[in-house]
Amino acid sequence: MSALKCGVLLSGSGTNLQAILDQIERGLPVEVVHVLSSRPDAFGIERARAVGIPTTVFDRSVYADPQQADARIVEVMRAAGAEYLVMAGYMRMLTPVVLQAYPDHVLNLHPALLPSFKGAHAIRDAWDAGVKVTGVTVHFANEEYDRGPIVAQRAVPVLEGDTIEALEERIHAVEHELYPQVLRAIAEGRMSMDAEGKVHIHEA
Repeated sequence: MSALKCGVLLSGSGTNLQAILDQIERGLPVEVVHVLSSRPDAFGIERARAVGIPTTVFDRSVYADPQQADARIVEVMRAAGAEYLVMAGYMRMLTPVVLQAYPDHVLNLHPALLPSFKGAHAIRDAWDAGVKVTGVTVHFANEEYDRGPIVAQRAVPVLEGDTIEALEERIHAVEHELYPQVLRAIAEGRMSMDAEGKVHIHEA
């Protein structure tokens, strides 16, 4: 089985990238062929460079024209041979330029159980709402923010006596497990989408 070739988009520390790289070391059939950062100071770029993954770094000026920026993303990722794009803390909304180049092949990770608590402050919003259960969602990105087809979800309970910091730590731990599991399912051909656009992951 050939490795699934993925390009990773990030904006920050790159902990989800690192989780994927760690699982690749343990046999995950995925190859990260390129990492692109929307910020020059993102530590995720250093993680990629440390293991020899080619990188591209944008700064704020590149996004003056979002469509032109996304055209460059497509160019870079196609040249790298990326079959899927994996958003790992990428804090820019992708335009149709990327989404149409990679239809149903752009994955995003969200720290809540979509469709609840969309947006950039999902953990805080769930905490403030007083929910007893939140979680993690992997979904396909589309032109509506946090509304693409859901690929996988996992619940994370809010515990008695919890702090938001402890909850956030547990959510991130689940992210680091769930994202590689989804990539494995895709690499092994165990993911499908039905005629209604619902995604199914089949047991190995």
